[in-house]
Amino acid sequence: MTDLHNAKIALACLDLTSLNETDTDADIVALAKRARGTFGTPAALCVWPRLAALARREAPAGVAIAAVANFPHGGSDVEAALRDTGAIVQAGAQEVDLVLPWRALQAGDHRSAAALVAAVRRACPGLILKLILETGELQSEALIRQAATLGLAEGADFLKTSTGKTPIGATPAAAQLLLDSIAGTPGCTAGFKAAGGVRTVADAALYIGLLRQTLGDAAVGPLRLRLGASGLLNDIEAVLGGRHAAPPAAGY
Repeated sequence: MTDLHNAKIALACLDLTSLNETDTDADIVALAKRARGTFGTPAALCVWPRLAALARREAPAGVAIAAVANFPHGGSDVEAALRDTGAIVQAGAQEVDLVLPWRALQAGDHRSAAALVAAVRRACPGLILKLILETGELQSEALIRQAATLGLAEGADFLKTSTGKTPIGATPAAAQLLLDSIAGTPGCTAGFKAAGGVRTVADAALYIGLLRQTLGDAAVGPLRLRLGASGLLNDIEAVLGGRHAAPPAAGY
């Protein structure tokens, strides 16, 4: 695929993100304005729960609002995760990006991790649930596969690589493990989201290609592919505007 084609896909699948601890109303108004681009709009804006209602008011038509829960720490406190989720639902957002209790999973406590995901799933009926596995912290293939299997079993609509707040974000190797879990689950229509270090169209193209190869051409779109990023839109617009060729993908 050409850089131009990948840039168009990346824009359509972009979760334009602002998750700085210091984010203010003005930052979210600016984010929503940024989403009104010359070349089209992203799939969603991803923000803190406290700013989700404002994002919904300010977002361009057709752009979903996602907000984070249990973020970024991925603790095992079910009530705290449910408070986040309740705020997201109350704000009228359409999507919840939930951090899996990955430390519990590392410690062998599969039940606690599953219980938190199940509780949040029940608390946001009808909303898209993207489960953040923090694959860079889980590291081992066995744990990443276990996390993916858990998420799909508990009703996650997307498997997401990372919070973007740890040293290792999305990698092609981790992405392939998540995609294989989706493809290997009978009847599964879940999607995949790459986040953490996806900064250029060339980076995005890696994940677009992996998804196409594993789930098929029909899966290439915002219903089953998302790219979580804050700076990626700059490169997308540069490519679509013909201002430069996409740079090489970052080495992993």
